[in-house]
Amino acid sequence: MKINKAFGIMALGVAAAFSTTPALAADDLKIGLVLSLSGPFADYGKQIKNGIDLYVAEHGDTVAGRKVKFFIKDDTGIAPAVAKRAAQELLIKEKVDILAGFDLTPNALSVGALATEAKVPMVVMNAATSSITEKSPYIVRVSMTLPQSSWAIAQWAHTADVKTAYILVADYGPGHDAQEQFTKTFTELGGKILGSVRTPVNTPDYKPYLQRAKDSNPDALFFFVPPGASMVALAKEFRTMEMDKQGIIEMGPGDMTDENSLAALGDTALGMITAFHYSAAHDSPENKAFVAAYTKAYPNDAPNFMSVGGYDGMALIYKALEKTGGDASGDAFMAAVKGMKWESPRGPIEIDPETRDIIQNEYIRKLERVDGKLENVEFHTFKAVKDPGKQK
Repeated sequence: MKINKAFGIMALGVAAAFSTTPALAADDLKIGLVLSLSGPFADYGKQIKNGIDLYVAEHGDTVAGRKVKFFIKDDTGIAPAVAKRAAQELLIKEKVDILAGFDLTPNALSVGALATEAKVPMVVMNAATSSITEKSPYIVRVSMTLPQSSWAIAQWAHTADVKTAYILVADYGPGHDAQEQFTKTFTELGGKILGSVRTPVNTPDYKPYLQRAKDSNPDALFFFVPPGASMVALAKEFRTMEMDKQGIIEMGPGDMTDENSLAALGDTALGMITAFHYSAAHDSPENKAFVAAYTKAYPNDAPNFMSVGGYDGMALIYKALEKTGGDASGDAFMAAVKGMKWESPRGPIEIDPETRDIIQNEYIRKLERVDGKLENVEFHTFKAVKDPGKQK
């Protein structure tokens, strides 16, 4: 309690400094990044940082007369206490103007109150639980919410004559969001849920959970687990149990077939149907330029939704500072981002002025081999999707 009280006083002092001392053009713009750079989710942080660095390389390290400086903290994975402590240090010790990054939901949620106390903008570049932006008026998100893609895949399932589904999700915020939104939309459209199961976040063995789905014999399995090793394990077990030969459609949010996981997934995921806001195969001039630049800068990595989140997060920061004339104070920054629109590598995007969340296209994709390469091939678009989790 003493620590929290002390921080509250210090944070309020920082907020007071922001409100009484306007930023000078010559002042450095200090951005504090909280990212997973070690542990099981280290690739998340690396991809976001790659996107950030690429944007700065293309647009320069000065915006509105202010030199951009980064201060980086590793939250080590799903560790809200570590993320909160990292944000405290960035605010108090480094006196950052903006907090950014946040690849995982529990970590982002732990920092929301600090952003409010310090009146510092917090730019979420990946964490996807719907409620995150409701934790502080100073949070803005450029990535996605799980309800967006879960709503879209349920809409597609209805048009594809999918009558029944079984749900398998990881037991944490994004999984809960995915399950709740898919259930709501799918059943409202006349579909039937035959059963559901929530799995441990880091389980290596999906066989007992998939067996329940297999026994219920649904038209489709809707799933969400953390991208990476968990998704690879699930996809391989799905094929090992020959659920595909049973005629069960495998479908879910698009982070399940993240470009950086495709090599590990291999042909075990062929034919998987997903809904998402980004594919490296997206056919637009902006995306072709982004993919080319990313591949040149990082030849050992594939551009994915997290790198686009970092890229667009920096685009938002730069565009906001250009509007405010370099003023990064919380209220001025948030006023600037509300309703902001631009063309991203993913397509047209907008910041909802009411929720400070992303509005974007959701693409229905099928994982296919194109010229020998695995790609998420888009075949239908739901335009300008707001977060259904916040729709009344």
